[in-house]
Amino acid sequence: MSVDPYMRGRMNDRKSYVPPFGLGEPLEGGAIGEVVASNADGFAEGDVVLHGLGWREYAVVPAMHAQKVDADGIPESAFLGVLGMPGLTAYVGLLDIAELREGDVVFVSGAAGAVGSLVGQIARERGNYVVGSAGSQQKVDYILDELGFDAAFDYHDGSISERLRHAAPNGIDIYFDNVGGEQFEAAIGALHQHGRIALCGAISSYNNDEKAAVPLIVAIGKRLTMRGFIVRDHGDRREAFLNEVGPWVREGRVKYRETIVDGGVEAAPQAFIDLLRGANTGKMVVRF
Repeated sequence: MSVDPYMRGRMNDRKSYVPPFGLGEPLEGGAIGEVVASNADGFAEGDVVLHGLGWREYAVVPAMHAQKVDADGIPESAFLGVLGMPGLTAYVGLLDIAELREGDVVFVSGAAGAVGSLVGQIARERGNYVVGSAGSQQKVDYILDELGFDAAFDYHDGSISERLRHAAPNGIDIYFDNVGGEQFEAAIGALHQHGRIALCGAISSYNNDEKAAVPLIVAIGKRLTMRGFIVRDHGDRREAFLNEVGPWVREGRVKYRETIVDGGVEAAPQAFIDLLRGANTGKMVVRF
């Protein structure tokens, strides 16, 4: 099963694009499971399916809410990460929301995570210059050496604005925001006129009740486009995403990592907390 940053927002009792988790009720999230019994046409015992009722060992799932997984030599857990919701988020956010163009310089925060790592690799595959940030030197090395980013830095290591300026001395055209906070502000300063920002997440503030400051005057002066998006609105792009990115994964052109936590439901709360602390590289999954 998957643990994802968006789940933190569902723990707040406030209006959002998805209802909050109910007190005393099981949580929900992406999961890969084996069918043990089926009364639905098209699904048989032994099929492997993707569904949204994680945080439990067994689930009764309506057929319309399950998708068969054709792994074709790829670990099934990849369909919770690089070929699942995080992967589609990266694809839609970079290509449709930020409107990636030839020659764009792309900066992505949280670049060692499930979404950010694929954002950078898609941009790289399309011939763009890519800069990533992460929370440790080990992750920076992973971004550079394994994922093939052009530049990367540890956001703990001095001024973020200075580190970004060093990594992209001529500025940036796109910022893919997974973090918010100081990295968002640094990106605003580095963006060219008519730059674009895909607002995907703000994990730096998920446990902070204070509202983040947005340097709007600078954004206005630069005529920036900032657009938030929710991947659930873009299911129509799933086929194109799998057709393009799937072969890259199978050919080894796109790399991915998983941080796997064993122990099932009992281990999931700590795995989720560790995710919010940045203890993962790549997708965080819990194995039953």
